[in-house]
Amino acid sequence: MRLLYLGDVVGRSGRRAVGEHLPRLRKEKDLHFVVVNAENATNGRGLTMAHAGELFRAGANCLTLGDHAFDQREMVRGVETDRRILRPLNYGKTVPGHGAATFETPAGHRVYVAQVLGRVFMRPNFDDPFSAIDTALKPVPLGVRADAIIVDVHAEATSEKNALGWYLDGRVSLVVGSHTHIPTADGRILPGGTAYLTDAGMCGAYDGVIGFDREVPIGQFRTGMKTSAATPAKGPATVSGILVETDDATGLAKSLEPVRIGGALASC
Repeated sequence: MRLLYLGDVVGRSGRRAVGEHLPRLRKEKDLHFVVVNAENATNGRGLTMAHAGELFRAGANCLTLGDHAFDQREMVRGVETDRRILRPLNYGKTVPGHGAATFETPAGHRVYVAQVLGRVFMRPNFDDPFSAIDTALKPVPLGVRADAIIVDVHAEATSEKNALGWYLDGRVSLVVGSHTHIPTADGRILPGGTAYLTDAGMCGAYDGVIGFDREVPIGQFRTGMKTSAATPAKGPATVSGILVETDDATGLAKSLEPVRIGGALASC
């Protein structure tokens, strides 16, 4: 099975880039399933249902969120009404929505997608992501009740993402990091057969600072003062992600390749 994961979509330019390139990618790569992290898709802060619709029409099968999951208030209801939109597993038990779900492809493949939030350098009141993903994976063993499993680790610390990758090795098809918006070069298949990448990068304008207009974050770093809200950069966006092919018998990874299309990183 061929699986595509696209990193955090940031603002209008990121949505446009996904809309432009994903339909062609689906055909050229003969993709079976596509996950897109969309927690910054609406003006860099959260996701509206209208913008979720744009990404689904472009070819996404599942949208994951993150620590900005509910910045757009309508998503409180949105994650309940559309089960293709996942918020992190390790939010509190009373938080609306779901952190994991099984999807069936037209060919009959069962793809299980889950997302956890890291706790290092993040808000500390989330549940332990290791215990949360253990609980979520128990009913869906890879190769038995799921033909592929994708885990999105939305975290700040590379060490925490790395630890979760090793912890899940052999139990899932792909562990991929999101949140930091900068693609890493450490994509590999771990000894147990799990594909791993610390961060998939973002679908956004790399001529800004992690997808946002440069002036506000530069000023904040220079002075320590946040004088205005950052807005998404308006330059051409790069679509960034990872493509993984899995073994049909085991669900483990056979190969992986980075995806970089358009914008500033297209030739990297």
